[in-house]
Amino acid sequence: MSHDQAFWLPFTANRAFWKSPRIITGARGHYYTTEDGRQLLDGFSGLWTSGLGHCHPKIVAAVQEQVATLDYAMGFQVTNDKAIALAREVAALAPDGMNKVFFTNSGSESADTALKIALAYHRARGEGQRTRLIGRERGYHGVNFGGLSVGGIPGNRKVFSAALLPGVDHLRHTYSVADMAFSKGQPAWGAALAEDLERLCALHDASNIAAVIVEPVAGSTGILVPPIGYLQRLREICDKYGILLIFDEVITAFGRVGAPFAATRFGVTPDIITTAKGLTNGVVPMGAVIVRDTLYEALMQGPEHVVELFHGYTYSGHPLAAAAGLATLATYREEDSFARARAVEPVFEEMIHSLRGEPKIVDIRNIGLMGGVELAPREGAVGARGFEVFLKCFEAGVVIRNGGDVLQFSPFLDSTPDELGRIFDTVRQAIRATA
Repeated sequence: MSHDQAFWLPFTANRAFWKSPRIITGARGHYYTTEDGRQLLDGFSGLWTSGLGHCHPKIVAAVQEQVATLDYAMGFQVTNDKAIALAREVAALAPDGMNKVFFTNSGSESADTALKIALAYHRARGEGQRTRLIGRERGYHGVNFGGLSVGGIPGNRKVFSAALLPGVDHLRHTYSVADMAFSKGQPAWGAALAEDLERLCALHDASNIAAVIVEPVAGSTGILVPPIGYLQRLREICDKYGILLIFDEVITAFGRVGAPFAATRFGVTPDIITTAKGLTNGVVPMGAVIVRDTLYEALMQGPEHVVELFHGYTYSGHPLAAAAGLATLATYREEDSFARARAVEPVFEEMIHSLRGEPKIVDIRNIGLMGGVELAPREGAVGARGFEVFLKCFEAGVVIRNGGDVLQFSPFLDSTPDELGRIFDTVRQAIRATA
């Protein structure tokens, strides 16, 4: 094939791809099927999305029944029964006091929705001067202009820099190879990095800051695990100055760190949580923004017939997506998925750290069932080594992800030791072959 194909792939080197395309035509359980009939063990559970496995029978049945019952219903001034039920189920999993759920269609939309809710909240309270938003270096909050503005991955921002939101600043990131290399779980060093928020409060005056948005575990940038005490300190500083704290849990929610949310695992309750991916097991696109009751109530002012928040999407609370979400959450409960993921975590940790000492590895980090193996970049060709390892693994029948020279892992919540062993044995051979 050549790159004159109609399909323009996202986050992909399209010209290189079409010279040797990798095309999936089927999936079931923990495996993909390629167009030439090969079976590939999925070591990334979709794209952080499909922790229950592909084509889970319960979710497939729910979607099939729903599309034959109610395919779509207008979402403005009208709603559907499945959206109401799913919001109730999501709120039941959330930390105490977070009982309001606004549905979106993706993680990117969830991030932008959360930022808009934060701004609207402060305005409703008479603090409309709170317009500044604080993100974090190396953060990823999707690719819409709001999330891109608070995001901190240079490659995502540089082409669009002239059009990013004004009034945005960034905390320093939480990674130091000298102090954290080869940490298992949360690094012991680094809680003091949260004090950078105090610096920004002094620089901009805290009374002008609306919200701070961070990923509890930074995922797409290469699995940066929060130092012990870091998130707690961010919460304390936000409380001190009346700043909202937003956790972007598009990756970490729904079992990825062995709990319903990273907020649950780390014992820190933010004001807003953004989700997507695991909400529907990746079956139908959907996201959700979970909000503290106090934020919602602050917006419920004025005449009852007036729209309180001028925001939403045609497909917010889509009945097909909501049906997939209900079946997904029910399956998490029935299969005890979060506890199973926590039980698999020590095996995953041991196996990923068994790669230490292999050629060109400069760091390994992990939490829950997410991990990163950082390779030394080739001179003048950053990302080339990581991509070659990805290709070698794909050829050998295992799918992982590379973000530049960081190999990324996100196995299924019910992965077996044998599957994990195959994944890391394949990666080991690929690393040696490309050293």
